[in-house]
Amino acid sequence: MEPEIDDKTATDASNVDGSVSYQRVIAVAKGWMLDFMFRSLCRHFKEGKFDDFNEALSIFEAISQSPSFKGRHYEEKTVICAFLARVIHGKQLDVQFEEDERLMPLMSAAKIWLKLEDTVTDESMFKNITILLLVQSVAVCLEKGQRSSASSALRWLENNHNFPQNLRVKLTTIVTQRETYHPFFKSFSYSRLLETIQSYLDAYIEKNPSDYLLKAATEVALSSQKTEGLEDVVTQDSSLSETPSKSTEKAQKKKESAAGLRTKRKLLSTKITDAWKPDSCRKPCVSIRRLSRSDLPELTSEKSRDTTVIQKRRKPPQKWTPQLDKYLKAGVKQHGQGKWSRILMDYDFEGRTGTMLKDRWRVLMKAHEVD
Repeated sequence: MEPEIDDKTATDASNVDGSVSYQRVIAVAKGWMLDFMFRSLCRHFKEGKFDDFNEALSIFEAISQSPSFKGRHYEEKTVICAFLARVIHGKQLDVQFEEDERLMPLMSAAKIWLKLEDTVTDESMFKNITILLLVQSVAVCLEKGQRSSASSALRWLENNHNFPQNLRVKLTTIVTQRETYHPFFKSFSYSRLLETIQSYLDAYIEKNPSDYLLKAATEVALSSQKTEGLEDVVTQDSSLSETPSKSTEKAQKKKESAAGLRTKRKLLSTKITDAWKPDSCRKPCVSIRRLSRSDLPELTSEKSRDTTVIQKRRKPPQKWTPQLDKYLKAGVKQHGQGKWSRILMDYDFEGRTGTMLKDRWRVLMKAHEVD
């Protein structure tokens, strides 16, 4: 129920518009909306509501494109949202956020997390999240059965992060032995990563409340509840004070019903429910846009904000290169046909599976490139 606007309120609004720049008023209102969507994103992330998170992310992106959002306050929240988007898609290895196709979501998240060090008050929490991101970047690949992708991820992390020596050795051993369910992964699990990030968000929100619009909406909701309660009381009182004619009419209908007479029903109810849901049986599809590197603090030009928002997409099929064919031929020569799992362990086939190797071998045989 929307609050009514009386003449006095309209007059006050007119006076405000005349004394303050309207663009300034819009900028303040947009700031409140951006803060509200940021809080919504954090809440959906904490509750694990994937679809609601994606919807809120799209709205946040649309609002954040305004050139009026400048300064560290808004830049931090933009980077945090980019980080959360990558973490919540962490187990979808075919989702791409970066131009570099080698970077899977958690690898991209680990890259962005380094830029958020100043927003973490607890140094040990920053270190724990960093380690969890590094471990899960490799663990998710093994969980999906992609050992070569796990090896590639491990090499990339070694070259682009301050990788602890003992952690690197441990992960290398696990990848080599293909221990998908190693106890080490249980200690640094994906669920623990989410819980630690939630603790970080709680601490950040406590330090940076920015909840004016949320409080205002809460007050309106409470006021609406009280008004609805009063209306219910009035309705009940009116039902007790019916006129004698209505009581007589009810008694007459009761007699007709007892005599076997049926009340005529309307073919269609006058109450229209879900009028705006023509495809209620169809699963909603939310378009997810990536928060590109132009949204990061060091690259906040207006031109880059307008041109680099790219929709979430699946990785296109990778072509077989002469080098990969060379690996395949060498592997078959050493192990024989059908030993695809052993061949995968000897060479980096960039995330391909044994079935893909078998299909490629058939193509080479039909093309008479092998015996």
